[in-house]
Amino acid sequence: MSDDGVRLAVYDVGDADAPVVIAVHGFASSGVLNWFHSGWTRDLTRAGYRVLALDQRGHGRSGKPHDPLQFTTERLAADVLGVLDAHLVDEAVLLGYSLGARVGWHLARSDAHRFPRVVLGGLPTGDPLRGFDLRAARAFAESATPVDDHLTRTYIEMAAGIRGNDLASLISLVEGMRGGTQPDPADPPRQPILIAAGDRDPVREDSEALASAAPLGVFVELPDRDHFSAPTSAVFRRSAIGFLAPPA
Repeated sequence: MSDDGVRLAVYDVGDADAPVVIAVHGFASSGVLNWFHSGWTRDLTRAGYRVLALDQRGHGRSGKPHDPLQFTTERLAADVLGVLDAHLVDEAVLLGYSLGARVGWHLARSDAHRFPRVVLGGLPTGDPLRGFDLRAARAFAESATPVDDHLTRTYIEMAAGIRGNDLASLISLVEGMRGGTQPDPADPPRQPILIAAGDRDPVREDSEALASAAPLGVFVELPDRDHFSAPTSAVFRRSAIGFLAPPA
């Protein structure tokens, strides 16, 4: 349970005594879709890690508030810290994709002592949803009114196509996070960080720029992947596991 009363679903796999990876998924996805179905939990546990994968608020089996004030980068970051505290984990590898990467970048700066190594994917600079049409998205959620704006239509139709998603909650997330804390290459994390992006992802150049700005940053390009297919990339998984320090 988060400190503001939102229930969080957490999936715990691997040896209880193994080094921990905390995995934070992307927008409109879930811990299961982003990390289990794509092979991440399988490969990480085989490599000797324990994985804690949460459903971020508004997603999966977690609570789905409709108040935009309950969705900020800081609020989502606090949820990740709360999961670690609830499992008595002081230090973990931080793994995040897209929305989860934005949360991860913030945590890598605000709580660097808890995340000695960081792996992020599909990470844009600035605010990727600043052009999202909230009014059109709400009309679609309420009455299936067609959406003209391409960005809004892409995200809302993707979200609507995943069983169990609550569109009103996800739209509130977009509203709550817009204009808030964003990844800034002028103030990068200082610990070792790997950032990956698909070669067909519009945020590929942003991701490379953020990796280059970090003193210990590494960038990995994922061949034949766009923003939505990158989490399934075997290159991404192999690169991430190779980047991590061997488990003790």
